[in-house]
Amino acid sequence: MNGKKLRRIFVILMAALFTAGIIYSEKNNISVFSANEPSAIYSVVTDKKLIALTFDISWGEKRPEPIIQILKDKGVTNATFFLSSPWTKSHPEIVKQIVDAGFEIGSHGHKHVNYSTLNDEEIRKQIQTADQILKESTGQTPMLIRMPNGDFDKRVLRIANQLGYTVIQWDTDSLDWMNKGVNNIINRVLTKAHPGDIVLMHASDSCKQTHEALPVIIDKLREQGYQFVTVSQLINQSKMKDNPIRDQMPQSK
Repeated sequence: MNGKKLRRIFVILMAALFTAGIIYSEKNNISVFSANEPSAIYSVVTDKKLIALTFDISWGEKRPEPIIQILKDKGVTNATFFLSSPWTKSHPEIVKQIVDAGFEIGSHGHKHVNYSTLNDEEIRKQIQTADQILKESTGQTPMLIRMPNGDFDKRVLRIANQLGYTVIQWDTDSLDWMNKGVNNIINRVLTKAHPGDIVLMHASDSCKQTHEALPVIIDKLREQGYQFVTVSQLINQSKMKDNPIRDQMPQSK
């Protein structure tokens, strides 16, 4: 064979290998996007103007109580708090306020690390440790979990599901953890809110403006006709939004 023919054969072989690689990759992705695999819930499909306000707490005692009081003053009886278990154990009096107010309790895990970096046994241990502490502290059995930093992969989803948990994400991130200003938080939520939305906010001390933005957010959403529900109420009234299952990149909080 001359050089020209050899080059042509080489190009054909490389193209074949490239195509085979794509097919193999797509084949592997089938399991990730399979309907039989557990998934995280970002929002639900509904025509009703229902919205779930959610608050993550992992440390501090200055911010939770003002937020709890604002919700009570505004008559918002349905909201979901995702509590980390170390914080829960060290702040029983605030946890009691959340429970007594009738708000929904979800797990925010134990160690505040990215669970996708852990092995299967450690993932299971983190979820189970938090589960035990939350049950003892709240008298409730949480069924929802939001992973620290919103980080997960398909292993985390599978293990959480095996332990009876549904992983909850969000469609609207208030970005309150960035402390960019009260108006920025308000505008972020109001411009992105939609029926069936799950809104991410925080009641940790690192988020210094959430309690100032929250009253306006509640009033404006009500003016738009929204009704506040817990995440469980939102899930139970409608089917899950058909979002693809994907690994979630961690965020700093």
